[in-house]
Amino acid sequence: MTNETALFLLRLVGSILLLAFMGALFWVLWRDVRGAAAQAEATRRSYGKLMLVERPAAEAELEQVKSYPLLPLTSIGRSPTNTIRIEDTFASGEHALIALRGGAWWLEDRRSRNGTLLNGMQVNQPVIITDGDLIGVGSHQFRIELE
Repeated sequence: MTNETALFLLRLVGSILLLAFMGALFWVLWRDVRGAAAQAEATRRSYGKLMLVERPAAEAELEQVKSYPLLPLTSIGRSPTNTIRIEDTFASGEHALIALRGGAWWLEDRRSRNGTLLNGMQVNQPVIITDGDLIGVGSHQFRIELE
């Protein structure tokens, strides 16, 4: 084998390796973009809403005040990093978390100072919530409406 043939084969192998590397890089980037698009679509998807309600003193019915979209991971509290930020001195910075896990909605108290209520009962561990449940965070009360 001559030097020219050996150099040609080295160039050919180098070119093939470079093309394989670029192809693998393109495949990884494409998969990442598709995953990010799927994740963005999941956050845009409507799962339902949390209705902030209040009980008028003279009536027994709940009155709707404000609506918040329900996301697969919805946090409630005073901190500006929460999905639903509430101005309430009885609420903790990170008070409660609502999460979609395994096709069911779960409510979890995040070790808040005053606790989280579900239909008037204290939440001590993560519990499954359903459509129409009332969630108490501080002096606020939310009704969950699932789609």
